[in-house]
Amino acid sequence: MQRTRIIPTLLLQDGGLVKTIKFKNPKYVGDPINAVRIFNEKEVDELVLLDIKATIEKAEPNFKEIEEIVSEAFMPIGYGGGINKIEHVEKLFKIGIEKIILNSAAFTNEKLIQEASNIYGNQSIVVSIDVKKDLWGEYNIYTHSGSKKVKGNLIEIVNKFQNLGAGEILINSIDKEGTMTGYDIALIEKVSKELNIPVIASGGAGGIKDFVSAIKFGASAVAGGSIFIYQGVHRAVLISYIKSQSVENKIKKNNL
Repeated sequence: MQRTRIIPTLLLQDGGLVKTIKFKNPKYVGDPINAVRIFNEKEVDELVLLDIKATIEKAEPNFKEIEEIVSEAFMPIGYGGGINKIEHVEKLFKIGIEKIILNSAAFTNEKLIQEASNIYGNQSIVVSIDVKKDLWGEYNIYTHSGSKKVKGNLIEIVNKFQNLGAGEILINSIDKEGTMTGYDIALIEKVSKELNIPVIASGGAGGIKDFVSAIKFGASAVAGGSIFIYQGVHRAVLISYIKSQSVENKIKKNNL
């Protein structure tokens, strides 16, 4: 079987590392560089950095901060937040980012996906889609850190991004984010079965069983935040990591 990628997601705000629940009430949990150093020791597969304020404040990526973080990292890093033109993409690759993550800009500037993919290859371009269920159980897409609803059908939109040149889709459940109650498996399955490119599951991971379920229902990789930041019922901050071998062993044991 293909190696399972397990990806910690770090949320950046005003130079600090924060954690949210359902995209709300960001809580400061530490210094991102210290977190990266710990993840180095734990030999993580890759890391995602998301600046949750940049797009809302119409700010460009904080290139100095990003470069400082990248300089400490031994693993590949994907970055999202404030990216809205090809010059941003170019500069981020130059300072060591290996994957660009487009969220709001994917909807406001679709040509950026195509342009970046044509120049740098689709393996370097990830489109992140934040999804929330409405009262009728329908999936709606939101941008700008979950504050703006996007019109359109989820499946049609993910297929459009794939055709424009996205190399991966990161699908994130707003309802599940930060809760550690498990992924929205129906959402993962719905998106994964429609696409030929890898799908990264995000939002709700609370343990190995959640990673296994996401892979079983179509995810090619699994991302998490709280699961790697918090420990225990009182959510003490203690950075940890679950190696891919543990997940793969569980999958084999259950013949999945």
